[in-house]
Amino acid sequence: MTAMTAPETAYHYKLIARALDEIDAAQAAGMPLSLEALAARLSMSPAHFQRLFSAWVGVSPKRYQQYLTLDFVRALLARRMPLDEVAHQAGLSGTGRLHDLVLRWEAMTPGAFARAGDGLTIRWGRFETPFGPAIAMGTEQGLCGLAFSAEMGAQEAFDDLARRWPAAAFHEDPEPLRAWVEAAFARHGEARLTLIGAPFQIKVWEALLSIPSGQVTTYSDIAEAIGHPKAVRAVGTAVGRNPISFLIPCHRALRKSGGLGGYHWGLGVKRAMLGWEAARAEAEG
Repeated sequence: MTAMTAPETAYHYKLIARALDEIDAAQAAGMPLSLEALAARLSMSPAHFQRLFSAWVGVSPKRYQQYLTLDFVRALLARRMPLDEVAHQAGLSGTGRLHDLVLRWEAMTPGAFARAGDGLTIRWGRFETPFGPAIAMGTEQGLCGLAFSAEMGAQEAFDDLARRWPAAAFHEDPEPLRAWVEAAFARHGEARLTLIGAPFQIKVWEALLSIPSGQVTTYSDIAEAIGHPKAVRAVGTAVGRNPISFLIPCHRALRKSGGLGGYHWGLGVKRAMLGWEAARAEAEG
């Protein structure tokens, strides 16, 4: 992908977010959209829309829609790699690679978590992403929160994150976070994360970080991988409490039956993320 200016990137985020939303709504109604119909809804020519969509998602709109059928999640689940094998190959050393995106993370100490953010200054801002508007929060060490607000609204998404660290000081200041957020969705550059959670939660989130893009796992596999095979329900709770959506990929955790399970920011967002990643994984071989 050629380099783009910040205004171009923001415009494309909004456009792709609208396209994914249109596709998801059409799939939910059982009526896939043709290229021409999609392009018309976005006030673009079919050729221009196809080029832009393919550049961001990795495949054509038609191919992407095939990933949102009822069978695609089960197909992902059927070919998943056991999480302990993935973890062994990738390591949980604090560095992971997602295509050209480098993720670096560090976990806060249990004592810092217990203080509920006391003494922390957390910056936050609003950003556009391929999956709709988002609220990002971060410390000097990295992002500590990323919430998608299309379904619940910006204020509720902000409050949802802020309640996790009630003693912290929050300041609206998006610029220190911008490079990390844009790297996440452009899949290029470096994004730093700060994991603020209880020790058990952080173990679950680290396991999620080992799942490659385009693959999925189950809650029971995660429980096995972290050495608590009977704690499937607790794992599910920790997955649901993940504050850094997409980058800590809780959307890649499914029920053993192949069902999507829940998603804190809306099942439409989860389904779009899985389809987006599966399409890109196929396009990249």
